[in-house]
Amino acid sequence: MNRFLPALALASAALVAPLAQANPSFSVSAYSEYEFRGLGQTGQRPAAQATAAYNHESGFYAGAFASNVSWLKDAASAGGFKTDARMEIDLYGGYKFEPTKGVTVDVGFLRYEYPNSGAFNPKPNTNELYGSVASGPVTLKYSRTISDAFGVANSKGSDFIEANLALPVTDKITLTAQLAHQRFKNAKPLDYTVFKIGATYDLGGGWTAGGYLKDTNADSGLYTVKGKDWGTGRVVAFATYSF
Repeated sequence: MNRFLPALALASAALVAPLAQANPSFSVSAYSEYEFRGLGQTGQRPAAQATAAYNHESGFYAGAFASNVSWLKDAASAGGFKTDARMEIDLYGGYKFEPTKGVTVDVGFLRYEYPNSGAFNPKPNTNELYGSVASGPVTLKYSRTISDAFGVANSKGSDFIEANLALPVTDKITLTAQLAHQRFKNAKPLDYTVFKIGATYDLGGGWTAGGYLKDTNADSGLYTVKGKDWGTGRVVAFATYSF
């Protein structure tokens, strides 16, 4: 089965709808570092990111995300080979609905694509299914890979479970927090827990700024590459413009 079929089916369901019923949105962001699930992706260097999303009033949605990364280049160098993989492009689609007032359920598919990563075996490209339930400021989400996870061999079925808090304290300021756990199938030493706490500030005019402290209990011996510990605690700052 073509790994892209679930995403294409979900995207098509939204794209065939009249544009008048759709809500396209775009955002561009600058981060002091791109970190994903507690692990640094850009070697403690800045990242530029962009997202395009298409949300249909029926609840179907589709989108794409892009960012620079350096973890593949660093991992290849540490492994004694070279790669031109310096980008991450994610494609996603799903369906969001309210089974009861005040509760939102979201299910979907996400493809993590790393162009020019053919030098890796297995490749880091990853397919993932996810589902979440949100009520008030709390969101619980479960994600599970249906392929090997991010280049870890024989790791199909790896998962990530997370509890997220987004609590408005004023009309401009929102406190954020996350407690999560990453499990790798057949590679338990790579498992770790993520902790995050931070805040965002609505600057108006489509601008948002914020920051957060992230930390993990990931084994530094397994996640230190070229002298940089991907899982160590750090403050991440960002600014986003949405339109």
